[in-house]
Amino acid sequence: MRRDVVALALACIAVFILFTWSLATGTASLSLIDLVRGTADADQIRTFALSRLPRTLAVVLAGASMAMAGLIMQMLVRNRYVEPSTTGVTESASLGILVVTIVAPQASVVAKMSVAIVAALAGTLLLLALIRALPHRDLIVVPLIGILLTGIIGAGVSALAWKFQLQGTVAAWSTGDFSGIIKGRYELLWIVAITGIIAYLLADAFTVLALGDGLAANLGLRLGQVRAAGLAIVAVVAGVTTVVAGALPFLGLVVPNVVSLLVGDYLRRCLPFVAVGGAGFVLIADILARTIVAPAEIPVGTVMGVLGGAVFVIFLLTRTGVRQ
Repeated sequence: MRRDVVALALACIAVFILFTWSLATGTASLSLIDLVRGTADADQIRTFALSRLPRTLAVVLAGASMAMAGLIMQMLVRNRYVEPSTTGVTESASLGILVVTIVAPQASVVAKMSVAIVAALAGTLLLLALIRALPHRDLIVVPLIGILLTGIIGAGVSALAWKFQLQGTVAAWSTGDFSGIIKGRYELLWIVAITGIIAYLLADAFTVLALGDGLAANLGLRLGQVRAAGLAIVAVVAGVTTVVAGALPFLGLVVPNVVSLLVGDYLRRCLPFVAVGGAGFVLIADILARTIVAPAEIPVGTVMGVLGGAVFVIFLLTRTGVRQ
C-alpha cells in the first residue's frame, strides 16, 4: 500500500511537470515566472487565461477519462485488447454528431454532446450484442469484431460527410486536436471528471463483473445495474471527448495494459494510475504536436497514433517474452 502511494505521488509529480511544460509551450511568448511574480503584461495574462490553461486542462481531463473508459470497457467485454476508438464507440459518437450537424446545423454544443452520448451508447450495445452472438469469444476474435465495426461505421461517416460536403468537419472529430480549445470550449469535459469519480466508487463491482456473470451473480452483484453503469460511463466519456477534442487513438488500450503489467488488475488499485497515466500520455503527445514542426502544429491524434502503436507493440513483445 505504501509503495503504491509513493509510486502514485511520483507519477503525479511527473504529470505536474508535463502540465507546467504544456502551459509554457506555444507560438505566443509566455513566461510562467512572470505570471507567478505578477509582472506579466496584459497580453501574457490573456494568453494564459484564454488559451494555455483551458487547453492544458482539456488535455488532462480528456486523457485521464479516456484511459479510464478504456479500462472499464475491457472489464465489461472481458478482453484486454479493446477500447472505445477500436470498437466503433468513438465512430458512433462521430456519426451522431454528423447526423445532428446535417439535420440541425444550428444545434447547440450540448445538443450535439447529448446525441453523441446516445450514439456512443448504441455503438457499445451493438458491440456487446455481436460479441454475445459469437460461438467462441477468442482473445483475438473480439478485437477483430471491434475493428470491423469501427471500419463499417467509419465508412458510413465518410460517405455521409462526402454527400453533404462536411469532410473537413468530420476530420476534426476523427483526429484528436486541441488547437481550437479556448476558454468556453472545453468546460463540458468537467462532466467526464464526474464519471471518473463514479468509476472509482464502482471499481470493486467492475472487478467482480470481469470475473464472469456466474461468479459475479453468486457473489450477489447486480449484474444489470453494474453493466448499465459501465456502459453509461464509457458512452458519456466517448461522447463528450469526441465533441470537444475528437478521437484519441490507442489511449484506452495502451495505458490500461501498461498499468496492469506494472500494478496488477485490481481496479480500485490501478484506476488512479490509469487516470494519471492517461493524462501524462496525452500531455506528452500534445507537447510533441506543438513542437515538432513549430510554429505549425500536428494534430495530437496523429502523434498519439504513432506513439500509442509503438508503445503497444513494445508491450506485446515484452509480455510475450515474460510468458516464454
